[in-house]
Amino acid sequence: MHVAEGSIEDYHKLSGFHYRDSSRVAAVYKVFTLKRGDELCGVILYKYPSVACQGRKEALGRRLSIEELNRDLSTIARVVVHPKYRTIGLGTKLVKETLLLVDKPYVEMIAVMAKYNPFAEKAGMRRILEGKPYPALLEAVEKLRKLGFNPVFLSSEKYNMDQLGAQGVSQVKRILKGVSKSSGIYRKRLLSGHKAYYTHKEFCKNVERSDAQRLAKMLRILSFLTQTKVYLFWKRRENG
Repeated sequence: MHVAEGSIEDYHKLSGFHYRDSSRVAAVYKVFTLKRGDELCGVILYKYPSVACQGRKEALGRRLSIEELNRDLSTIARVVVHPKYRTIGLGTKLVKETLLLVDKPYVEMIAVMAKYNPFAEKAGMRRILEGKPYPALLEAVEKLRKLGFNPVFLSSEKYNMDQLGAQGVSQVKRILKGVSKSSGIYRKRLLSGHKAYYTHKEFCKNVERSDAQRLAKMLRILSFLTQTKVYLFWKRRENG
């Protein structure tokens, strides 16, 4: 199997196999593929970093300027291996063989699966910390549980749709608005919005006019936000 530079189209071919179930990733920097002959077996997607990130300051000992972020750092956004080729170390191979190809002094990754599968650490990345879920998010999930939602199945939009049909949407909307009131940092994520920042009023307006399908998606995102995420970091050695 060989690693080569690919395209966003390669990622789209395998995006459905990723646990986040998302084909849209913003600020893509580079894509690399893992192929067996002409068969696409895996893909890794690097993107430009976000401005703020828990763990980065601890890894570097200081905050980077915007100029430094764009010049010196890249973020691994997705590592996807076709189910046919899982459990044989190909995730580690993708990370290890592309860290130098991305041509940045620093690479970071935030991943839920890294808590259970140390594939990135085996590739040479260093575990910096585990980010615990924000209390307001856990409180929202507990309120949903009392409404009849099983937190285990919140990652399924179909399940959420069925539950919304049974329970109605008004109480769910109230719970989501409560998350926004407690903290504004998750408004953009929950809305899957394009704006850089949403006020509480804007968030509530969006939630109020959301149909059941959109609410089901928001609940799936809420489920993902309550998972423990691992921050990993890699620094290029002076001699390459």
